[in-house]
Amino acid sequence: MTDPLAEPVAPVRRPWVAWLFLANLGLWLGIYAPLQVLLPQQVELLDPVRKEFLFGLVTGVGAVVALVVNPLVGRCSDRTTSRWGRRHPWTLGGALVGAAGLAVLASAASTAAVVAGWCLAQAGLNGMLAALTSAVPDRVPVGQRARVGGLVGISQMLGTVVGAVLVTVLVSGLSAGYWACAAAVVLGAAAFVLRTPDARLPEAARPAPRGGSLLPRWRPDFAWAWGAHFAINLGNGFGTLYLLYFLDDVVRHPSPADGLLVLMLLYGVALVAGAVVLGARSDRSGKRRGYVHLAAAAMALAALLLAVWPTWTAALVAAPLLGAGFGGYWAVALALLTQVLPAAEDRARDLGVVNVANSLPQVLAPLLTPAVLAHLGGYRGLFLVSAAVTVSAALLVGRVRSVG
Repeated sequence: MTDPLAEPVAPVRRPWVAWLFLANLGLWLGIYAPLQVLLPQQVELLDPVRKEFLFGLVTGVGAVVALVVNPLVGRCSDRTTSRWGRRHPWTLGGALVGAAGLAVLASAASTAAVVAGWCLAQAGLNGMLAALTSAVPDRVPVGQRARVGGLVGISQMLGTVVGAVLVTVLVSGLSAGYWACAAAVVLGAAAFVLRTPDARLPEAARPAPRGGSLLPRWRPDFAWAWGAHFAINLGNGFGTLYLLYFLDDVVRHPSPADGLLVLMLLYGVALVAGAVVLGARSDRSGKRRGYVHLAAAAMALAALLLAVWPTWTAALVAAPLLGAGFGGYWAVALALLTQVLPAAEDRARDLGVVNVANSLPQVLAPLLTPAVLAHLGGYRGLFLVSAAVTVSAALLVGRVRSVG
């Protein structure tokens, strides 16, 4: 029987990667389709006057739930001795809880019901995320992780696009949209659980409890890598969240929404290319830090370009540059982060903490951006801050010593 705590050495095959990709696609679709389309529409129907405040309330409370649940479920899965494996019960269970939350949202007729439904959805989906992320260091050898990590990053981007198409083109109405998202989440999780193996943790190998902490042992390399991951995601948030307003207020694009669609298309295509190319090169060379530096440099250059040349032409150049950098970073970062985890027996808990470095900037960036715009020179200052934060990520990852 495969030792679930051993470092994997056998390469995973394409079907396993495909099922992991499908499960992640369903997961991100279940998160982003509500965030982008369904929740804003639902909140506006409930209270059109206070829609901005209420939407912030719903997403803010849900984000707090996500930050707690991710490492908590990870810790629980690290100690699960089920005959179905360590991760699969939490993957499927998280999907079912997330789908239940989306079902609550489908019939929610009050702000309280929307908050409750979204919190339940975030709890389930982030539990599923903790289990799925742990599948990479559990099953994928180090020499293959950047390529698999690139596909995981692509699934996140693709989930935003497919989710938007699903709830705006393929189905109509809030209720139908939520039910379609719930079905996608459960089907993706079920396919992965039923079609892939998950090693069972013997009771004798179950890690002894250490005070119930949800936090890892912050060894230096793990701390530096976590800080870099946080910074790169915060820099990307600063660089992308307010692009619509930038096109409208600074570039004076005749149709900002259409312009944003063009930029996001360029960003997405370049993200896929960056993830595939840098992931493959990193795995072949066995190096990680240099590729993170390259990706961070591309992202910082994109932000600087918009700061010094705020035009539509510059935006057309910056969007694919930012996408390629972020996609390449995601491919290499997942490999690097799994190589600096403090302990094999706590992989899922520690990766849950890593996921916080991904989700926390999504909360902080929209909170900090208005202050940056007001006090640091408008959009020029915002893009300069984005570049500076991104460069700091490269400096932090340079402190990692155990990975080349």
